[in-house]
Amino acid sequence: MSPTLVIILIVVVLLVIAAIVFGVRASRRRKLQKTFGPEYDRVVGDADSRTAGERELEERRKRHAELELKPLSAENKARYSVAWEEVQIQFVDAPEQAVATADELVTRLIAERGYPTGDYDEQLATLSVEHARTLEHYRDAHAISERSRNGEAETEDLRQALVHYRALFADLLGENPVRSEGATAPGTEPNVPSQKVNDHDSDVAVSRPDATSR
Repeated sequence: MSPTLVIILIVVVLLVIAAIVFGVRASRRRKLQKTFGPEYDRVVGDADSRTAGERELEERRKRHAELELKPLSAENKARYSVAWEEVQIQFVDAPEQAVATADELVTRLIAERGYPTGDYDEQLATLSVEHARTLEHYRDAHAISERSRNGEAETEDLRQALVHYRALFADLLGENPVRSEGATAPGTEPNVPSQKVNDHDSDVAVSRPDATSR
């Protein structure tokens, strides 16, 4: 075999290997983007490189796979729905306390589903695998809740916090927690002046995945 032919064969083999590697990386990237949605862009944007960001997301998936997630019984779903409607009723007279109660209720639901609740960042990381669509709502609610504890949140801010909490709450519950007629739209939840929350406010209205799925 001539040296020229050997070189050509080596080049062809390298090109094939490069194409395979590229294809594997592209497939993995598409899978991560589908799984994490907007969280993919956030993590990759905050990382030193796309590779580092994708490595972080892969680690999240591995940690998530080790969790023993639990389905909710029909009785528990009903109990949480009743508790949420009580939060909304509480909002009318005590909005700050209602937001604090909503935070506690969401945390309790997170724990009952089998997710860790000790560290806020760890919560976000593990929730992002199956609940990436509503994760930004949780971030916004948490930020407003922190401001509320410092006495820096207005009533409309608190209303928005409750709307945001409900987004993740419904996602974890697997159904809309608001049973009463006329209270299913995000902007009509607490009885206070309504305004658009954020671009991702419309996420609340989309159908929720079944909370019993892994």
